Amino acid sequence: MNPSFQELIKHKFPDLSRGQKKVAEFLVNFTEKGSLYTAGQIGKEAGVSETTVIRLAYALGLNGFSDLQELMRKEWLSSAESKEAASKPAADSAAEEKKIFDEWLSPVDEKELSQAVEALIKSDQVYIAGFRESHTAAYWLYYKMNQLRNHVLLSFPTGFLLETLCNLTSESSVVVFSLPRYTKEALEVAQQAKKQGAKVIAITDRRLSPVGQIADITLLAGTTEHILSLLALSQIVISSMQKRDEKTAGKRQEHLEKLYAEQGIFLE
Repeated sequence: MNPSFQELIKHKFPDLSRGQKKVAEFLVNFTEKGSLYTAGQIGKEAGVSETTVIRLAYALGLNGFSDLQELMRKEWLSSAESKEAASKPAADSAAEEKKIFDEWLSPVDEKELSQAVEALIKSDQVYIAGFRESHTAAYWLYYKMNQLRNHVLLSFPTGFLLETLCNLTSESSVVVFSLPRYTKEALEVAQQAKKQGAKVIAITDRRLSPVGQIADITLLAGTTEHILSLLALSQIVISSMQKRDEKTAGKRQEHLEKLYAEQGIFLE
């Protein structure tokens, strides 16, 4: 069985020249255009010469540009037919997913969200606590918040250090994820934070949950049956922080990008 256009590109990509890679990426991202454009038009779109486009065909082991275009056309038409056949169930599925997403965020009180964001921006440090299943959401919030501000700390999946909590001040904020089945660690962190005078922000399922009862600010997750509900709420917090403190967040992200580039963290 002959390889598809996508498979052929993936297999040959490491051996292509820099210019040929630019053409290959353009064709993968815009297969419809590649199926209809001339070699010259493709080269202009990809920022290379027409010759480079033609040479790509030979580098892929084909007999010329016409063979390359024919291969793309077959894949494009096949993909278009598949999308048409799946369009109705996909639309129904998307509508259902949107409904669920709206249900996740419907309990969020805008006033409390605003208060939470303000506290997280102004705090001298932020401690994020989530235990067992809740730790996944806590880690995600910790990672994203570290891109916006400094002095962000995270609990362990199964516990915390009193030595860390003792550094909390009246200017600190503590975010506690507390969901059924409620853990004693979540309540203990919240209680210790209150003793230290820190502001407690609960992300929980109900206001009268163990942590919700003592929290200064409570953000409610619409459902606790899916980790995505917690991630959706956390994303709202991060987005709001980024918009409200755009200058500080922008400077930190710019500095991080320089560090990423120096260390070669990401593959371009």
